[in-house]
Amino acid sequence: MESALTKEVLRQGYREGIFPMSEGRDDPEIFWVNPMERGVFPIGRFHMSRSLRRRILKLDYEVRLSSAFDEVVAACAARSETWINKTIYDIYCQMAEQGLAHSLEIWRQQRLIGGVYGVVDGAAFFGESMFSRETDGSKIALAYLHHRLEHTGFKLFDVQFITPHLTSLGAINITRSQYLDQLKQALTQKADFLDPQYRVSAYDVAQRRGQTS
Repeated sequence: MESALTKEVLRQGYREGIFPMSEGRDDPEIFWVNPMERGVFPIGRFHMSRSLRRRILKLDYEVRLSSAFDEVVAACAARSETWINKTIYDIYCQMAEQGLAHSLEIWRQQRLIGGVYGVVDGAAFFGESMFSRETDGSKIALAYLHHRLEHTGFKLFDVQFITPHLTSLGAINITRSQYLDQLKQALTQKADFLDPQYRVSAYDVAQRRGQTS
């Protein structure tokens, strides 16, 4: 892989199973990551807790798509430790302008309270990062994102590294070879993140398989 990060290099990296990171927001250098184990959400196996279900059904929020992509990336980077530097921020925003990256945002009273963003290619969604400013903001975003991916033709939902937070929602680790097999298959298929036929309600999202207590 080339060292300079461009949209073309970024897409090729994802297709080869790697992704870029920086040591920190003020570090100009980029390095590529190719973990031995990869975190993924098996499509159709999102775990819905009773508490999250109740919060989703309250309907005291609004779901938007890529209405504030730059704000979502900035919010994800607004941590004491982050791998998102200016180069990464700029490239992903450029990807979003071309419809190659999307954010799913949760708004409450015109305030952005949670969101997630990632890159699309074929039937693969490469989840990059998420944030939450209010309780369960990112969980609500992930629930809606997972439902959208499942019902618009996606076959791979990559989350790179899993955390206890993601594990509680159904994310698992798979080996590098398993990931590359799934990636290869997903890249040969088509999905439409913005499918105009897709419709969803809070009730649809709340009725997920694999519910937990």
